[in-house]
Amino acid sequence: QVQLVESGGGLVQAGGSLRLSCAASGLTFRRHAMGWFRQAPGKERQFVAAINWDGGVSKYADSVKGRFTISRDNVKNTAYLQMNSLKPDDTAVYYCAANSRSPDEVYYSSTFYEYWGQGTQVTVSS
Repeated sequence: QVQLVESGGGLVQAGGSLRLSCAASGLTFRRHAMGWFRQAPGKERQFVAAINWDGGVSKYADSVKGRFTISRDNVKNTAYLQMNSLKPDDTAVYYCAANSRSPDEVYYSSTFYEYWGQGTQVTVSS
């Protein structure tokens, strides 16, 4: 059974930092590209960042470029999202997702990802 478990969310003041983790089990982690998405109340889920299987390729949404960094550890079967200079607009539930169909590619669309975590809440106060 595939499980993706996010952690590291919480309440932080604007300008602060958080690091989210996504622990994967039940799959061969190094054969999956990984993505982070977020969903704010009343809004659609949106792409945040993605990384290919070996970390050699990554992409970011324009809204987080220069502030967020995606990474992965294929020994620990964990993906990370380092979030710096947080803004109130970053408030959302953050989800990690895994894509096995094309592990060397990174995709913006959620339709490419087969497995999803339950999400972790990030709240940024002004």
